[in-house]
Formats: sequence, C-alpha cells, structure tokens
Amino acid sequence: MPLADIRKVQVIAPNFKRRLSGVTSTIIQLLPVQSRQGQHIASLGPGLPGTLPFIRFRDLVHLWSAPAAWPVRVWHARRNIEMLPAIFMRDVLRMKIRIVFTSASQRKHSSWTRWLVSKMDAVIATSAKTSAYLEVPNTVVLHGIDTQRFSPPEEKTAAKRACGLDDTKKIVGCFGRVRHQKGTDLFVDAMIRLLPSRPDWVAIIAGRATAQHVAFENELKARVAAAGLVDRILFVGEHTNINDWYRALDLFVAPQRWEGFGLTPLEAMATAVPVVATDVGAFPELVVTGEHETGEIIARDDLDAMVSATARFMDDEPRRLAAAKRALAHAGQNFNIEGEAETLGRIYAATAS
Repeated sequence: MPLADIRKVQVIAPNFKRRLSGVTSTIIQLLPVQSRQGQHIASLGPGLPGTLPFIRFRDLVHLWSAPAAWPVRVWHARRNIEMLPAIFMRDVLRMKIRIVFTSASQRKHSSWTRWLVSKMDAVIATSAKTSAYLEVPNTVVLHGIDTQRFSPPEEKTAAKRACGLDDTKKIVGCFGRVRHQKGTDLFVDAMIRLLPSRPDWVAIIAGRATAQHVAFENELKARVAAAGLVDRILFVGEHTNINDWYRALDLFVAPQRWEGFGLTPLEAMATAVPVVATDVGAFPELVVTGEHETGEIIARDDLDAMVSATARFMDDEPRRLAAAKRALAHAGQNFNIEGEAETLGRIYAATAS
C-alpha cells in the first residue's frame, strides 16, 4: 500500500467503516482517478484496498500545519462518523482543515445529522433528489463510472460465449445484491411471466446473497423451479468481471425498491444496454425517457409495470437497438468518472482557498 507524504497531501478521504458499502466503493473508484489527475489526495481508515494512497492516524498531527501549496487541507467526509471528528479537529484543536460532506441520503435527516451538516464548509449532494432534503446550500455532483471498463463488446455473441451463455439467445439481466430491497423477487416474478412466451430470451441474475438473505434467494430459486424455468432464469453468483457480464446483455432491469444512488443503470448504459429502472435513487436522473430514450422509468414495487415495460423492449428490436446506441452516448458524455473527479477537484480548491 503506497504511504502518502502527509506534507503534500491536500485532501483526506476518510473511510471509517470496515464493511463494504456504496460509500466505500465510491472512494475505491474515485481515488485512483483523482490521483491521476494530480489531486494530492489520500485515504484514511480500514476496509480499503492496498492500492490506494493512504495516511496513518498518527499522521493527523500534521494537520496543524498547512500542506504544500494550499492554506488548509480538505477533509472529505461521507458519513456522520467522519464529520464529527473533523469538526473536533477544526473547531476544538484548531487544525488547519476545512470539511466537505457528500450526502447520498434521500430522506429527511435526523436533527443530529442536520447539526453536523450545518457545520460543513461545503456540501455535495449526489442527486437532485438528495439535494432537496438538505437544508444548507449544496452542489449536485452525480456519480460517474469508468467508461473504459464499462464499454460495449466488439461482438455480442462472443461476449455471451465468454460468460458461458447461449449466444443464440437474447439476454435480460438484473445485477446487484440478492435481497428484497434490491427487488430481485420482482425481477424473478416478471421473468416467470415473460419468458414462457418468448423462447428466444434468457434471464440472468448476477450478485451475491449475504448470509441473512440466503433463504430469500433459495425461495426465489424454488419459484423458478416450480415454473419450469431453471434453464432460462439463471443465478450466476457474484463476479469481479461484472463488466464482461454487462457486455453479454441485450436489456437490463434495475428493480430496486430503495436505492441511495445506484450505479447499475449507468454501467449498463455505458455498455450500450438499454435500461428499465424503478423511480428510486438517482435512476430518474440517469435514464433518459421519451423521444431520446435510453430506457424506461417505472414505479417502484409495481410488478405489472415492470412486466409491461420489459415486454415492450423485448418485443421491439429496432427500438431496443436505438435506445442502446443512445444509452452509450449518454453515459459517455455525461457520466464519465473523470468528469466527477474533476468537479470534486474544483470544489476542494474553492473550499480550501
């Protein structure tokens, strides 16, 4: 793990939660890009891979001094447990830091969180919906993705074969943790209704069921077996090369009942796959509907709407292919992680000045 020189570090990205979460994933994806752009940033805390630049807790004593080229350092918090110590360091210990907080919450904050947020020097919201719940001035910065990693295959049938899938079939996918919150059961039930009359389609579910959700996954598999669709609704598990699985898809469904932000529609669109997504998280801000559609947005927890929207894409290949082409351009132009990192860099510099 590369130990950063604290004297040069201008931005600290703390991660005070060991368990992998969306926040942790954001830090893991952003820091290498920010470093490549010349931002002097380092992580702090457990649960991060050894490839990220980091500082040690004992290095925090240097926060009484300014870093090279900036009058103060920026502490980029993403959780309450990362805001509180920063407030203490800045206001009680008088360390030379300013605090940026990113909020992904799409509900009214507790009074404790509102107090913490009120003490920030700058606040970022990950979507317009999140921004509406904040009571302080904020800047909306939508997440981006690595559009080089998530990119279309040269040849779709070869991409299907590479994943061990039947290259003569069209494939609709649902990726993410297998659990009720993610709507995996809605996807399974939709496929049980759709696939019998569409023999040229197969469905895949990629993702892991953690221990407390294994019974949920097993019940879904039992439903599939009872419907006689074991060979057409496939549970393929968790994969580190998930980008290769996106390349095998012809259509993607994001059936979540709740989501903080949700990157899967972006990952699908960047791979030239149109999307049917529920109206949760940032999905309505990611997917274009109407004349220049990249997909459809449906009501959450509405199985009939999911079946209808998915069927319309399954049964209309020209529409599906046109939406796929627009999805690729939309993701590349608006949601490249390089752009997200650049925007954050400007916010850091303005906050530190």
